[in-house]
Amino acid sequence: MRVVLGVGGGIAAYKAALLLRLFTEGGASVRVVPTESALRFVGEPTWAALSGQAVATDVWSDVHEVPHVRIGREADLVVVAPATADLLGRAAHGLADDLLTNVLLTARCPVLLAPAMHTEMWQHPAVVANAALLRERGVHVLEPDSGRLTGADTGPGRLPEPERIHAAALALLRGADGGGAGDGSSAPAATTPVCDLEGRHVVVSAGGTREPLDPVRFLGNASSGRQGAALAARALARGARVTYVRAHTDVPDPAGAHVVPVSTALQLRDAVLTAARGGGGADAVVMAAAVADFRPAAPAETKIKKSDGPHDGPDDGPGLDLRLVRNPDVLAGLVAERRSGGLPAGTVLVGFAAETGDETGSVIEHGRRKARRKGADLLVVNEVGGGRAFGTADNTVVIIGADGTERAVGPAPKERIADAVWDAVAMRVPGSQPVHPRGDL
Repeated sequence: MRVVLGVGGGIAAYKAALLLRLFTEGGASVRVVPTESALRFVGEPTWAALSGQAVATDVWSDVHEVPHVRIGREADLVVVAPATADLLGRAAHGLADDLLTNVLLTARCPVLLAPAMHTEMWQHPAVVANAALLRERGVHVLEPDSGRLTGADTGPGRLPEPERIHAAALALLRGADGGGAGDGSSAPAATTPVCDLEGRHVVVSAGGTREPLDPVRFLGNASSGRQGAALAARALARGARVTYVRAHTDVPDPAGAHVVPVSTALQLRDAVLTAARGGGGADAVVMAAAVADFRPAAPAETKIKKSDGPHDGPDDGPGLDLRLVRNPDVLAGLVAERRSGGLPAGTVLVGFAAETGDETGSVIEHGRRKARRKGADLLVVNEVGGGRAFGTADNTVVIIGADGTERAVGPAPKERIADAVWDAVAMRVPGSQPVHPRGDL
């Protein structure tokens, strides 16, 4: 993989060295193209030593190789981090006064820009318009993080961490090449359109809910939120507008998603319903969150204390009796809402079912029964326990359709699982004419 790493002239340029290392350790060949201003922060010897390639900022070096055209043409991916306000403006208006802006004009591969600047600059109407214009043209512009900036300033405009930029870049690249088979099939993968969800609004829930026992304790589960985050990231890469209803997760929020943080099952239900109804309604709702089935009937308003008995042994004192009440079934509620007209009739509803086999049936048998009972368009069934699914990078699932179709996917990275789910969703969204990697859905 040939990556061009553009570096703008911002204080966050030092983080690009860490991003460079992530790419090279993954086996990529990286050509660093800094601006003149970037070299005031990190010098040319650093970029050359880390990348193993020559570094230039202008179009006059090695003119016989025509670098201002060749570098962009030969790249598989262009990433610019940090992308300053000045660089965003030049890129948006087609200016080409140095090597990096020439590369941006000649590149025909995916381009990812990671802005970094002070809050006032990021929120200025000119910068907002430039970012919007670039996005309209197919350039992927990450939302900056919010946090500590130069000096004592705090706010949106902080460069996303290198790991987050790297993950977004790889997700973008997978979208451009179809993501591979990922389901054990030996059939070659054709190209999946990067923007087959363009103009669609999707809602994705992720993470595990927590039901409070008292102000410091809760009932929870082992969900890391990785599959939900992968679903949101892949939907963004395929052109969708994503509302990300996020319970408790162990992973960063996907760049570019509208994040709605929640904690409890009731909060998640309300947030998902609001997002699915708003703005003309959602085209799809994917319920990947691990929602608690029960909650304490009467959470304590103050911390529950251990009994002060006469002895101090570990087993002394009474236990704690809890009365639990059932939480609403969010997916079933969405199905009922669609049936009653509260959601558009064409909204595609997707559930996830984490199952274990027992004496009454196997994982897939439980999944089939749940699919019939829930009434969603798709149910993604996976086996949990024994180190499977929760917190892992890979997953194995069966996607069950209400029309009786079944597709096994994996073991495969959760990003590949996410693409398989979106392939199935895209088939069912009214008015879509998606092209799939394989004709096996």
